[in-house]
Amino acid sequence: MVQATEKIWMNGEFVQWDEAKTHVLTHSLHYGTGVFEGIRCYKTAAGPAVFRLQEHVDRLFDSAHICQMEIPFTPTDVSDAILQTIRANKIEECYIRPFAYIGYGAMGIFPLDNPIQVVIAVWPWGSYLGEEGLKNGIRVKTSSYTRHHVNATMVRSKTTANYANSLLAKREAIKDGYDEALLLDTDGYVAEGSGENIFVIRKGLIKTPPLTSILEGLTRDAIIQLAEERGMRLVEERFTRDELYISDEAFFSGTAAEITPIREVDNRRIGPGMPGPITKELQAAFFDIVYGRDNRHTDWLTYVHEKQPAMKK
Repeated sequence: MVQATEKIWMNGEFVQWDEAKTHVLTHSLHYGTGVFEGIRCYKTAAGPAVFRLQEHVDRLFDSAHICQMEIPFTPTDVSDAILQTIRANKIEECYIRPFAYIGYGAMGIFPLDNPIQVVIAVWPWGSYLGEEGLKNGIRVKTSSYTRHHVNATMVRSKTTANYANSLLAKREAIKDGYDEALLLDTDGYVAEGSGENIFVIRKGLIKTPPLTSILEGLTRDAIIQLAEERGMRLVEERFTRDELYISDEAFFSGTAAEITPIREVDNRRIGPGMPGPITKELQAAFFDIVYGRDNRHTDWLTYVHEKQPAMKK
């Protein structure tokens, strides 16, 4: 269950958590025409800090642009509102959900001039795939569902409708006793998890699928940078499910999942069945940065109490 906080930002104003409501005939509720982001705020010694705030907000606006939605706020407005929402809820560590959607008005596929609504909520949320998963790795099942074809929907847009595919895959995996799902693309190559990017390591070479039919993950981008800085060999190229089976290491990445090792796929042990040295090194490097223990990527963190922007009305 979501752990409720006090206030939610709605269209430029704060409302109480239980008063953040919309009409049952809201267009996006029926047609999946919302765009959103998942962002994390970490507790550091210098106070709460948001991971790659500007990049996440930019991606929200990119998603809206792809879906031909005109957000009635600027990226700066939304970034400032995210920081205000964290302050208003007096929270030091949280998950952040900015969400833009087509509101109440016309029904039917074409929304006419329905207003674009924007909300921002924050709440405490631990490791998405569990603390045990972060430490020892998770079990993964290749889904019977295929990731979207690039012309079936807009895969670069973080659109709510796209996640029906993820929900079906995740539900299937959980019911079969696994922790997470792995989806293949329409050509049968490994694509990503239900909500994560994937990396495999074999003979010292790190591979991750290219940005053709997957979401452009910001944690994925951070890992690529961290690997390159450490002189690790990394390529963005397609790979098959059987190459994953015989890899030495594998892990998922994402805002919610952070860096979660994979110990088993389709009842096949990955490497020794526990997180490997490259995975652990990248995981440790990532957490050192987001928790403020390593200042080599201070540009990735926006400290919540650095400024006090005026509330937009």
